[in-house]
Amino acid sequence: MFEGTSFGKTVDLLHKSMDVAVLRRNVISNNIANAGVPNFKRSVVNFEANLKKAMDSEKQVPALELAVTDPKHIPNRTVTDYRSVEPRRVLDYLTTAKNNGNNVDPEEEMMASVQNQLMYTIMAQAVNFEFGQVNLVLR
Repeated sequence: MFEGTSFGKTVDLLHKSMDVAVLRRNVISNNIANAGVPNFKRSVVNFEANLKKAMDSEKQVPALELAVTDPKHIPNRTVTDYRSVEPRRVLDYLTTAKNNGNNVDPEEEMMASVQNQLMYTIMAQAVNFEFGQVNLVLR
């Protein structure tokens, strides 16, 4: 119903970002739970940078558009659909914070948890605002 509209795109992006925030919360809690385990390596979730690349690829138009007349031709513009971007869970195996090989800093993880919770709250308020605007129009 709302596909192709700015409302639909906004709600879709907020929904996907909220799902990523839940995944990030699980990853952070796993990191905190394993803070004392020898040789445990922390994980992080990468999503926003890939989403930005996908959103920017929709806007970028090359100065010269090449004609693609054969499936073997390589186009000079590839558009990435923002709906195809998935979060990636990345293992940080390069750093070591403790003598036992563990690289989890509980203070850093707690700060990341608070930041993630605040972002989730802001996104929930944004979804509430968007549907409030629709409700206002329908009255």
